Amino acid sequence: MLILASKSPRRKELLSLITEDFVIKSSDEDEALPNDITPKEAVEYLSKIKALPFANGVDTVIGADTVVACDGKILGKPTDRNEAFEMLRMLSGRVHSVFTGVTVIKPNGSVTFSVETRVEFFELSDSQIQQYIDTGECDDKAGAYAIQGKGALFVKGIEGDWANVVGLPVSTLNLYL
Repeated sequence: MLILASKSPRRKELLSLITEDFVIKSSDEDEALPNDITPKEAVEYLSKIKALPFANGVDTVIGADTVVACDGKILGKPTDRNEAFEMLRMLSGRVHSVFTGVTVIKPNGSVTFSVETRVEFFELSDSQIQQYIDTGECDDKAGAYAIQGKGALFVKGIEGDWANVVGLPVSTLNLYL
């Protein structure tokens, strides 16, 4: 059996591009990060934390985590509207990175990898940011935006895997399944 260790509807949708034959499980593991960890290390660490509770020696388990990073600072999910505004203001007119870490645990071993995609935003006015926040779309998204939704209107360009920005680099993952 294939287990996706994630509550994310976006990851479910993306994994279905590879196969429809999987189940979803998730746990509430402590996702506190060690100090001085890079964004790449953070997503790889968190993907393991999410996958390990379901490793049983029989099934294949996929754990994943995504962060946005700007100037080396990790931008997770905003805790409130003010934090969402500050994140989007930081990303405005700049290039940032989106990292997704994936851990695949199989009966015969495991692999952990991460993919980085670079995204450039147009310059955003405070009004544009506030209107976007008012949609609620940013509430549970790393970096306070959804590229697969209205957040796409902010994107001037992308270098790398679009699915990675959504939350699961399926083309790379497919190589490990």
